[in-house]
Amino acid sequence: MAITGVIHPDRIIRNVGVQEGDVLVLTKPLGTGIITTALKKGKASKESVEAAVDSMTTLNNTASKIMRGYPVHACSDVTGFGLLGHALGMASGSSVTLIFESAKLPLLRRAHRLAEKGYLTGGCKRNREYLKDKVTVDGSIREGLVEVAFDPQTSGGLLIALPQKHAPMLVSELRASGLKTAAAIGYATSLQKAWVRLV
Repeated sequence: MAITGVIHPDRIIRNVGVQEGDVLVLTKPLGTGIITTALKKGKASKESVEAAVDSMTTLNNTASKIMRGYPVHACSDVTGFGLLGHALGMASGSSVTLIFESAKLPLLRRAHRLAEKGYLTGGCKRNREYLKDKVTVDGSIREGLVEVAFDPQTSGGLLIALPQKHAPMLVSELRASGLKTAAAIGYATSLQKAWVRLV
């Protein structure tokens, strides 16, 4: 795949450059892979499917424009490698550890419950296998929530790293623009044993 275009060199935001103390903001909820898998089995509710479709058809254009008004250090989309997989790329490329607070993850309706019932994509299982020695997961977290963090996303949101003092205003502006589930979900620390931690 190739993308051709023109961009000013001072306006490039890469997926590396995260700094210690940065807050991690996610612009869309997680769980599209799980819900679409359940849909294929006839087990996803109308409300869950509608929420997933609404998320997948919401472009990142607005979030991207808003983000550029802040001193963002790094950004990645969250797609096929799931939240934790894309976080690994950001962390390893920046020599930091990213810590995600599971209680703060924005989820699509019933996604974690469907995951607990086994409606997982093949990609989710592959992500988990690949990341098993690179990511640590707190043993107290419910299994469905863990699976959501590994779940491949179709048209997922942006994972944005920026200084702590700017994060609340960014989240507020994202929500005011219609991205109602945008949230600060973690932070960056000095490098630890694991590149990424889910706590």
